[in-house]
Order: sequence, then C-alpha cells, then structure tokens
Amino acid sequence: MGVAILLVYVMMVLTFNSLITPSVILFTLPLATIGAFPALLLTGRPISVSALIGFLMLIGIVVTNAIVLIDLINQYRAEGMSVADAVTEGGRRRLRPILMTAAATIFALVPMALGITGQGGFIGQPLAIVVIGGLVSSTLLTLVLVPTLYTMVETRKERRHARREARRNPAPAPAPESESLDPTPAT
Repeated sequence: MGVAILLVYVMMVLTFNSLITPSVILFTLPLATIGAFPALLLTGRPISVSALIGFLMLIGIVVTNAIVLIDLINQYRAEGMSVADAVTEGGRRRLRPILMTAAATIFALVPMALGITGQGGFIGQPLAIVVIGGLVSSTLLTLVLVPTLYTMVETRKERRHARREARRNPAPAPAPESESLDPTPAT
C-alpha cells in the first residue's frame, strides 16, 4: 500500500506541477480508514488479504474523487476566480458527480458485502465491507475537509506571495511636505 500511495503521489506531482496540492489530495486517505476499520469491526470481519485489497481499491476511488474536485477548482483559479469563489463553485459543480459515483459503487458492492453473490462470498465480503465503509466516511469528509484544507493552503500561499511582492516593489515614499507654503524664508 505504501508503494501504491507513493506512486499515486508522484503521478499527481507530475500532473499538478506542485508538491502541496497532491498532499492535500492524499489527506483524504486517512479519512477512508475512519469508515473502513469500524465497518470491519461492526461486521466481525478480520483484516485479511481480501480486506487489504479493498483498501487498495479504496485508495484509488478516494483519490479520484479528490482529484476531480481539486482539478475543477484549479481550472476556476486559472480563469481568475478567487480561492473562495473557486472552491464554492467547484464544490457545487462536483457534489453530484462525487455523490453519484460513491453511491453507485456502494450499491454495486452491497450484494457482495451481504454474501449473496455466490460461492466466492467469503473472499469478496471483506473487500466490499472495507470499500463501502471507507467510501461512506471519505466521501462525506472529502466534500468538507478537502476544500477547507485547499482554501487554507492557497490563502497562505497568496499571502506569502503578496508579502514577497511588497518587499520586491516597495511603495514609493510620500514626498516630504514643506512646513509653509510661502517661499520666502522666515526671519
């Protein structure tokens, strides 16, 4: 899993030309475990090879949801929108596709999680339980925490850039005002 996460990170660095944006996206991975481990616990399933494969699937699904959201926000930023406006509009535009993708995946895996898919149910059941539990938590948290974290990071980046620009191009000092407007010297 560590190798998979590292490869995903490297590909995102190459795609986004940034080290920070992929870090914001990878922040969604711990959010997936918030639902996956309790789902295994509630169903009484141990962590098995099948469950670990479910975690690998979950990495791909969760990261894809975050990439879809961040990519649209970056497009809006490139068009000149402010951080807050881009995050708001991006979240509004990607809410339905992200929810629909998660719901379709969850509903497709419910028969496998219930063990009614045939003879291979004991193998696929932990996988489906991990993916369902992880998707429920990560989808909801991704739609809230990723935009918030992105806003914090980008706002800080803009402030730092503005301070650098202010140091490079200081505002011209105001001309000293003379004490009197009368050109004759005082005696």
